[in-house]
Amino acid sequence: MQVKVSSRHGTIRLEAREHITTKAEKLLTYFERVTQISVTVDFEHEKAAVEILVDTEHKHDFVATAEGDDVRSTFDSALQKIEQQLRKYKEKIQNHRRDTPMSGPTD
Repeated sequence: MQVKVSSRHGTIRLEAREHITTKAEKLLTYFERVTQISVTVDFEHEKAAVEILVDTEHKHDFVATAEGDDVRSTFDSALQKIEQQLRKYKEKIQNHRRDTPMSGPTD
């Protein structure tokens, strides 16, 4: 699994980049079929806009965005949204398998 961190209109400090990479890798605990995570930080208009794209096997991409003054807190906010989406999707596919009737033929 790859984590790509990029920025537009500015640069990300090393400690913020490490924070983003470390926290993004923890998304595997929510959904193990993650193939790539792309984090883009946009420093336009004196605010930080963070977009997280999570690419998974057999499913479309998950996307979350957040805006704020600080890169770390803005990233954490977007990360919570992605975690919510992954949890909800995983729960949906697990429950979908359990909903099939287990009863046999009735006489």
